[in-house]
Amino acid sequence: MALKLYQYPKCSTCRKAARWLSDRQIAADATDLVLTPPSVSVLKDLKRRSLLPIAKFFNTSGESYRAGNFKERLKTMSEAEAFSELAKDGKLIKRPILDTGREVLVGFDEKAYASVLKPKG
Repeated sequence: MALKLYQYPKCSTCRKAARWLSDRQIAADATDLVLTPPSVSVLKDLKRRSLLPIAKFFNTSGESYRAGNFKERLKTMSEAEAFSELAKDGKLIKRPILDTGREVLVGFDEKAYASVLKPKG
């Protein structure tokens, strides 16, 4: 499976992640989270493989998060409601998300990328 990078082209952190991959000649299929937000089923799969709580998938510094009062709403929201909200608005999703087919990394951490993408052998 090819790597998938869920990102937003205007996001500086996403550009850093894409540059990091490119500098290492690691190909990834890029998906614009804002134009094409992942479906609920894709988000559920990404969450399951990331081993992270659903709250870690929210872009807490974004306008959609603040405007939607998600800081308060997440406290009482069901996981199903949270997935539904994320699937409706790609700007709510923490980015970038790197899907290796096995591991899922949320956000860009150079050490985590290096660890997950180190050559096997």
